[in-house]
Amino acid sequence: MDRRPVPPAITPPATARPFGPRFDIGDLVRVIDLRKPGHVRTPDYVIGHLGEVIQRCGLFLNPEDLSVGITHGPVVALYRVRFPMAELWGGPARHPRDTLCIELYDHWLEPVDKVTR
Repeated sequence: MDRRPVPPAITPPATARPFGPRFDIGDLVRVIDLRKPGHVRTPDYVIGHLGEVIQRCGLFLNPEDLSVGITHGPVVALYRVRFPMAELWGGPARHPRDTLCIELYDHWLEPVDKVTR
């Protein structure tokens, strides 16, 4: 008889859509400042900036929880977001078509209305 512990069930986060992630490919998002201490996977240089969701990467346990030993709980959607270099660093870009793509978790993102961008 196998007596290994059964891992806890993984449930979607409250912010997830009933049948998938909160954002779609092509959605504009802004990286919000959660002012979280400790281990976070969101670099300061993208906070406050606008990007475009280019890929849904799946649902994962929150790495901020995992870094402190919390190995259960709700999963969080992860997205690949593309930022124009001029958006991040300002001014005319030396290579204007260059972009930075980075994976960001759902709770660090807010939707941006394309009209008010």
